[in-house]
Amino acid sequence: MSKNNRLTFFIFLALILGIALGYYLNVNSFKDYNGDITKAEVRIKGIEVKLNNLKDTTVVQYAELNVQKVAAQKARVEAEKVREKKLEPLTLLSDIFLRLIKMIVAPLVFSTLVVGVAKVGDIKAVGRIGGKTMLWFMSASLLSLVLGMIMVNIFKPGEAMQLPLPPSNADTGIHKVAVSLKDFISHIVPKSMTEAMATNEILQIVVFSLFFGVATAAIGEKGQVIIKFFDAVAHVILKVTGYVMNFAPFAVFGAMAAIVAKQGLTVLSTYALFIGEFYSSMLLLWILLIFIGFTILKSRVFNLMNRMKEPVLVAFSTASSEAAYPKTMLQLERFGCKEKIVSFVLPLGYSFNLDGSMLYMTFASLFIAQSYGIHLSFEQQVSMLLILMLTSKGIAGVPRASLVVIAGTIASFNIPEAGLALLIGIDPLLDMGRSATNVIGNSIATAVVSKWEGELSEPLD
Repeated sequence: MSKNNRLTFFIFLALILGIALGYYLNVNSFKDYNGDITKAEVRIKGIEVKLNNLKDTTVVQYAELNVQKVAAQKARVEAEKVREKKLEPLTLLSDIFLRLIKMIVAPLVFSTLVVGVAKVGDIKAVGRIGGKTMLWFMSASLLSLVLGMIMVNIFKPGEAMQLPLPPSNADTGIHKVAVSLKDFISHIVPKSMTEAMATNEILQIVVFSLFFGVATAAIGEKGQVIIKFFDAVAHVILKVTGYVMNFAPFAVFGAMAAIVAKQGLTVLSTYALFIGEFYSSMLLLWILLIFIGFTILKSRVFNLMNRMKEPVLVAFSTASSEAAYPKTMLQLERFGCKEKIVSFVLPLGYSFNLDGSMLYMTFASLFIAQSYGIHLSFEQQVSMLLILMLTSKGIAGVPRASLVVIAGTIASFNIPEAGLALLIGIDPLLDMGRSATNVIGNSIATAVVSKWEGELSEPLD
């Protein structure tokens, strides 16, 4: 078994063992904590229903119900704190791995992109590659959003599941973000390179790297020293990546065990219909992306997918496409993509080409509307799709970004934001599929742009 296949095997084994341990903990050690949390949530929902039915907020009963609600919320928080404390040994494994990955990503993006742009040379070549890249990204995003809209209208999970709806004014803890043009521009343009590096603002790092790389190429012979230096830095970071990736199976084990210990397998049975329909739609998106890749890359697209097994598994298990970034970059270069193309396209993809997240946004938004019995016309659905297309580009790096974008969008169509409560419990399970799909989409995009530029060589191994 080769080194790559061995790591993939251990990651998959860790995935299975993590689920098994998580189920054991859920049934035994965490049964009481989970039960207390569930009871508190049921009590809170019951109190909220009573509060909504009271027309006069000045009566004594209203104040008493609010006191009971606060007490139930406090009981839930306390039980969650105890549960999280018990899970610390497991969550620590995945936290350490994700922190190590974040430690690598910013310097890796900066060093490889500077070298890549400097080797491309003039600004015209950078603009040409950038144009082709953005054309693919916009087309893939539109495809994902449209597919999500089509599939949710075919399946109609909101009507079929008949879940108990949360009160329309319930607080989900997800705060919508309205992204103005000013916010979008300020999010793209860095005010400080060190701040962008410290906060892992990939898009801002990309912008600075483009300027730095073009300027390095423009000074000619003097720039060769810079190129050689950053080329050496990139190789050192990739070596560090190899060390960090050896820890991936432990991170996968901890992440899976923790999520199953908290959620249990019952969440799968309750939401089986929605999860099944969402993942079916995701699988269809994979097939479409691979088919489009096949029309351009021919049979080599299957070799690419074979190489992406490990990054996809890492992204799926940790629910973080960022965790798979270094390995995706390495596999694309081994596939035959030139370093200058990979280091240019891939970082942009992490801000502009999140295909899995795009599909989820239309699917989830329309699912909430269906759950509340709100009919949206075709024109309204297309409007929602276009709004999601724009707003989703401005919040890369925001925690639970997909839910934040959905919250801001559905409010524009008078859909209660409280409907997000239907998804919060299973969002980590859905995020795993989204992250894996983002890796697939970005790897195909990079290979296609390489092909278009005539920079796709034979595989290295």
